[in-house]
Amino acid sequence: MPERARDALRPEGILARAVPGFQPRAQQQVMAAVVAEVLEQAPSALLVEAATGVGKTYAYLVAALLSQRRILISTGTKTLQDQLYDKDLPVVCQALGRHPKTALLKGRSNYLCHYRLDAAAGDGAGGRHALTLEALRRYARRSPDGDLTQADILAENAPLWSQVTSTVDNCLGHECPQLNECFVLRARRRAQDADVIVVNHHLLLADMALKDEGFGELLPQVDAVIVDEAHQLPEIAGAFFGLALGTRALRDLGRDIVRDFEREAPELADLREPVASLQEAVAGLLECSGDWPARAAWSEVSGGPEVEAALSRLDEALDRLGNDLAEVAGRTPGLDQARVRCLTLRSRLHEWLAEDTETVAWVERFRQSLILHRTPLDAARPLAKRRAACPASWVFTSATLAIGDDFGHAARRLGLPADVRTERLDSPFDFSRQACLVLPERPLPNPNSPGYTRACIDWAWPLVEGSPGGGFFLFTSHRALQEAAGLLRDRLPPGHPLLVQGEQPRAELLVRFRASGQAWLLGAQSFWEGVDIRGDALSTVIIDRLPFAAPNDPVLQARAAAIEAAGGTAFMDFQLPQAVLALKQGAGRLIRDAQDSGILALCDPRILQKPYGRRFFDGLPAFHQTRDPQQALAFLRGARERREPVTCA
Repeated sequence: MPERARDALRPEGILARAVPGFQPRAQQQVMAAVVAEVLEQAPSALLVEAATGVGKTYAYLVAALLSQRRILISTGTKTLQDQLYDKDLPVVCQALGRHPKTALLKGRSNYLCHYRLDAAAGDGAGGRHALTLEALRRYARRSPDGDLTQADILAENAPLWSQVTSTVDNCLGHECPQLNECFVLRARRRAQDADVIVVNHHLLLADMALKDEGFGELLPQVDAVIVDEAHQLPEIAGAFFGLALGTRALRDLGRDIVRDFEREAPELADLREPVASLQEAVAGLLECSGDWPARAAWSEVSGGPEVEAALSRLDEALDRLGNDLAEVAGRTPGLDQARVRCLTLRSRLHEWLAEDTETVAWVERFRQSLILHRTPLDAARPLAKRRAACPASWVFTSATLAIGDDFGHAARRLGLPADVRTERLDSPFDFSRQACLVLPERPLPNPNSPGYTRACIDWAWPLVEGSPGGGFFLFTSHRALQEAAGLLRDRLPPGHPLLVQGEQPRAELLVRFRASGQAWLLGAQSFWEGVDIRGDALSTVIIDRLPFAAPNDPVLQARAAAIEAAGGTAFMDFQLPQAVLALKQGAGRLIRDAQDSGILALCDPRILQKPYGRRFFDGLPAFHQTRDPQQALAFLRGARERREPVTCA
């Protein structure tokens, strides 16, 4: 099977004959063969770094489909999940002449809930959102899957979204009067009957953590799991193997109780009082946490009788509400489910307050809400434990897993043994001819100095002004991003729009960026990865700082303390490797295909001044290098002049 997978991707292979424009790549052929070998050996595991341009998706799809095994594929985001299922998978299936049963599965909150849609139309939302609700009803009638992300009716951050979808907590299950029409149930049945199941990391981890998302346990039923964008898995795992209790969930509980008894049992109006007590307790907790930072360790904000009293009132309100709901058991399915939710939320509160040396308790404060978190210090152990319970072939792949040739950091974070099989595949792109790395000739000020962002703008201005296309300016903090936006807003020449993260939805910013061809986009973390813009629209990527995590992050602080206590060095063992991999991700936005050319500019003087700077250079491709922005622009013009015409294989 490994040779068949390799042969399918050769210049004379099946893919080249069947897929217009297919470009054979030796690295892709190697990856397909290696993945095929691992799929034949269960239980087994593989870490494979496939740099930009390798074509890793086709490589693992060819191996998976030729294996004829039952495969679960997990992607980093829902956008990549849709692309894989709607575009890449059908193309490879058609080319190989394979027609397995396939299923796309997302979390509950992506699917319209008929019961909650009707409930939203019957309460106060009906008047305010009558047109939107009617559009959702029409979509529910015609859609085969009820995937709200495909409906183009609601923004995912719209308040109405949570009112017309279900969660594990508020789903009525088999008590639902519209169970036979349930989109979640239909999706689960398709997945349980499929040969290839496409999920995202959140759903994969929900399954590993045995947190019901409406589909039962899939992992014990598959022969192999392929984890794409695997570098994202450890951070997401922290949330799934920990717990969170948010004021929004508490308020939603109260709203749903009132809505349910008003529709089904108006004689139970006495429930208004305990619901009001819960809402007052939530308001009290929000009031006493009003001056807390956006993210803080619980130990930093927990002092004082006021906070203790607010948490005590919240516990008492949940206890009272649960008892009152027990007294009306059996009156409506919604109220019965509300009692279960009430007990669950109170249990989370108690678990969050309990001492636990394996986790860190911290809080996240927003303008109108608060979330209490408890996150594992290290997700590697639960990941390893859950993987061991599923004796399948596991393939972890990403463009950023190794530092040089060393996979040790990624293996440790994913809970894989030190001797796990690894494969690193370099990009087929010629970076020395396609891209130029430019560094300041004279070091800029210290990144922590007040004038640093202005100095970055001033040094990089020739690149901004002279770029033949548009560019990204990537920042490690929103504060620096906003400062740069203020400095650039009136300075960009006509015809060069300024697009700023936070001023419009991410997807809309990217659409405008592509359409302009001359825009400058200022982005923070969410633009460092998962963005694929090919051609001249993205000619330059400027990075303001080396992407070290914020030192005051409560989870990072706790993990660093645990590493030091175990005899390690937090900076060298964790913070530096994480930053090196993050820089690889940011730099990876620049060259996305063989015809691309561009400039990568790094402003941070530490890459030249600090001994660890060499680690960052080792993580980057072999760019042409210069210290002169004008020389970088000349290189870019030359690269475009010698660009070869596109030919199809």
